[in-house]
Amino acid sequence: MRIAIDAMGGDLGPCATVRGAAGAALQDPRLELRLFGPQAQLEREISCLPRRLAAAGSCLVVVDAPGVIDPGSRPSDALRHGGDSSMARMLASLVAGEADAGVSAGNTGALMALGRRALGTVAGIPRPAISTAIPTRQGRCYLLDLGANVEASAERLVDFARMGEVMARRVDGLAAPRVALLNVGVEGTKGTASVRGADARLRALPGLDYRGYVEGDGIFAGEVDVVVCDGFVGNAVLKASEGLARMLVARVQATFEAHWGSRLVGALARPALRRLRRELDPVRYNGASLLGLAGIVVKSHGGADAAGFRYAVLRAVREVEHDLPRRLAAELGARPTNQDPRAGAAGGDDSQQEHR
Repeated sequence: MRIAIDAMGGDLGPCATVRGAAGAALQDPRLELRLFGPQAQLEREISCLPRRLAAAGSCLVVVDAPGVIDPGSRPSDALRHGGDSSMARMLASLVAGEADAGVSAGNTGALMALGRRALGTVAGIPRPAISTAIPTRQGRCYLLDLGANVEASAERLVDFARMGEVMARRVDGLAAPRVALLNVGVEGTKGTASVRGADARLRALPGLDYRGYVEGDGIFAGEVDVVVCDGFVGNAVLKASEGLARMLVARVQATFEAHWGSRLVGALARPALRRLRRELDPVRYNGASLLGLAGIVVKSHGGADAAGFRYAVLRAVREVEHDLPRRLAAELGARPTNQDPRAGAAGGDDSQQEHR
């Protein structure tokens, strides 16, 4: 299985992406990972892999891409001037059939705009969405959109619901994923006009297990499998949940270390605390899908370390295994269609892209 990686994206630079890719290759020996970026720099990173990762070096192939898209670049600038960038060349390898999926920790807006221009969308979906899994009381649920569409019409929210339902059913094997709209209350009169309009449309869709509205606290109760909202709200929820998870783990650990009695109890509870830390750690859920593109592209959190980037690569592997774009195209009623490049450029509207 071939995965293309934009090795220059992310706050920690190529050290984290190269080591994360190597970790994924060790975990899944089927992988051939193509690393896009300045050749000499990436070859140095591979030569400096720690001993536990050095064996994966043979699975890493460097593809020279001298340009780098700045984290603060506008999507329109990336469309005009980013052709030689590691991100653009990674996407081009997907179009050429040289890779089965792509992964980047770079500029979210640029990735979405370049991805739409290079790959097009499935089933006539005009605006793809960003989705990731978050932990709940009974497992996890998918949240979308997470920032690709700061504002979303009722029609777009319905698109997101349908795509999220297919992903949860096909990738996670759920027979009938439960879908809900995020709202400020469960009453039918509450919410924005777009949310109320989407609610009416979703209730009329056959074959969809639509559960109506869910409030913010209900996301984590495990009562639904797909939660739909616009990108402004979704990104705020995601960042808040990540911060809360880290705070809870830190507070629990500090409580057990406060004095000798609690340290003794903490020593006895250490296995349970390790499980709690693993379950709440946002790193385990790193890797957001760019749903709606006619190809598999996974966005890693910009601040992810090597362990987090490894999870993003493995997320891409799962989507390849389930052939997600083809499933979306078949179930949403049309075959994948490539857009005119000018339509992709329009998709780079800077006001609609969140840089994660």
